[in-house]
Amino acid sequence: MAIAERFLKMTAYSFLQKMKNKLFYYPLCCLTAMLFCSAHSDPTFSCRELIDKMYANVLQLKGLKYNLKLVERTDKKFNFFGSSVKLNRIPRKLYINANGVEVLWVQGKYNGDALVNPHAFPYINLHLDPQGTLMRQGQHHTINEMGFDYMSKIIVFFASSAGDNFNSIFLPHGDEIINGQDCFRIIINNPNFTFLNYTVQKGEDLVSIARKLNVSEYMILQANRPVVDDYKDLHTGQVIKVPSEYAKYVMIYIDKTNFLPIGVRIFDDQGLFEQYDYHNVQVNPEFKSEEFTKEYKDYKF
Repeated sequence: MAIAERFLKMTAYSFLQKMKNKLFYYPLCCLTAMLFCSAHSDPTFSCRELIDKMYANVLQLKGLKYNLKLVERTDKKFNFFGSSVKLNRIPRKLYINANGVEVLWVQGKYNGDALVNPHAFPYINLHLDPQGTLMRQGQHHTINEMGFDYMSKIIVFFASSAGDNFNSIFLPHGDEIINGQDCFRIIINNPNFTFLNYTVQKGEDLVSIARKLNVSEYMILQANRPVVDDYKDLHTGQVIKVPSEYAKYVMIYIDKTNFLPIGVRIFDDQGLFEQYDYHNVQVNPEFKSEEFTKEYKDYKF
């Protein structure tokens, strides 16, 4: 099997056919009913306080260990991924094991590349650009977005841009057990989500545009196919479609112990766009220095 398919594409087609009508394509009427008709419990914290506390705790993290399960919609299909992750935040060091495929990225090493052991042909360690086509093919994000920083910043931007409408956009929605943890649930309701025209400036690509606007580069890529076929396939003055916000609806599950967003569901105008679930989260574990080297005894680089 090709490296890109082994490493990046683990689509479960039969599961999708069974589940898509039950889970992944939430009819808007059902979602609206859930927003306004479900019983709401009085939260211990306001939505504003929860978002602020979540972001403060994310910024204080030194490191994490967790198992990640995600679902991402790509070209009308859903890809399913699972991985175990070790992350040291500052300096950033990352080890990922995705069904035997190992990835090691250490700030300041390998000329910025990730060291990848595909455990498949050609059976050698590869040095790959995290932003390159091979590593991110069929994925919404790169390994640079692993952890809680990226999505937390998106949520905080949502909150700041809501302004006086915060309390009508950010809705407390009671408590729920998610990934084995007791969580606060918050729903972000953004009915004005749409796509807008954007004129590409000199030197911009889809990633830089997405970071400037706090939206998803993959969503921009999908919205402009087949005219735009790659994250760098742009020219100055080109008019493209960009989402007005990161999402139309967001469900956030903030665990009551560490105040971290251990569950996130992102919806656009077509339904579920991406879903991230963090299991067995260990906060600030004691890493041995060799755990972020290819020579570590438990790795097979």
